[in-house]
Amino acid sequence: MSILIDESTTFIIQGITGREAVNMTRECLNYGSKIVGGVTPGRGGRDVYGVPVCDTVREITARTRVAGSVLTVPPAFVRDAAFEAIDNGIKLLVIVTERIPRGEVAQIVEFAGTHGARLIGPNCLGVIAPGKAKMGGLGGPAEDARKAYTPGPVGVMSRSGGMTTEISNALTAAGLGQSTAVSIGGDAIIGSTYAELMPLFEADPETKAIVIYSEPGGPMEAQLATYVAHRRLHGRALHGRDARHALRPRRHDRRGQAGHRRRENPPPQRGRHPRGGGDSGHPRTGEAGAGGGRLMLARPRIGR
Repeated sequence: MSILIDESTTFIIQGITGREAVNMTRECLNYGSKIVGGVTPGRGGRDVYGVPVCDTVREITARTRVAGSVLTVPPAFVRDAAFEAIDNGIKLLVIVTERIPRGEVAQIVEFAGTHGARLIGPNCLGVIAPGKAKMGGLGGPAEDARKAYTPGPVGVMSRSGGMTTEISNALTAAGLGQSTAVSIGGDAIIGSTYAELMPLFEADPETKAIVIYSEPGGPMEAQLATYVAHRRLHGRALHGRDARHALRPRRHDRRGQAGHRRRENPPPQRGRHPRGGGDSGHPRTGEAGAGGGRLMLARPRIGR
């Protein structure tokens, strides 16, 4: 199994006639994904690699079932595009666009929540279920994606799309395939955090381990540690690798693609921070290098 998407997932691409969206469409189709339509207002009647282009989302949902949408529209139009998709019953949105005003992202997140829709991103590369389908540009061209991602028992999450692929490629080289890999997004406000996606991986019987690569800044790791501290992960143990101490602090420093400012005095959290182990009994396990990221692995014993 996988989370969020599988080989039967049908989705559309909003903004499909844009240059990057055209390439993404080709990559997803070559990987085997089921794209049932695209939307660009004023471009209806055209097609992109055989995918029909419509002026509105409703034109597509009226004739076929649509489970998800990839949004690649310019920042100024993302909110309206997301609202349109959700209003038409689409339950999974992957927002690739970056530099969306935070206030508008917050509105999208709230609107999705009130309508029971799942939001991945913004500023993400999407989701891939190895050997089944992918939504977004994760992994790049289909040939490269098949080399980096292979079916297996390890779930992968990262704010960085590039690191999602890098980690999965390393796992593949070690003989460990992936159940699902999710690029959750690099902006300050995103639709689904690590802690919010963890229950989906827990519920997947084929996911036996979870690898998480993070960036300095933001509360997501502390939220994840709190989540782990209050739940038993079905025998999984959480091991953290923290590279924050390898970074040289600078005044007014801003790090990570999320552009978070480091918080020298973060608010107190229940339990302890992942780098210290915490009430969940998950010890810190050394150094990840000077890449500026953080790697956490929830794992049982996995046979090679």
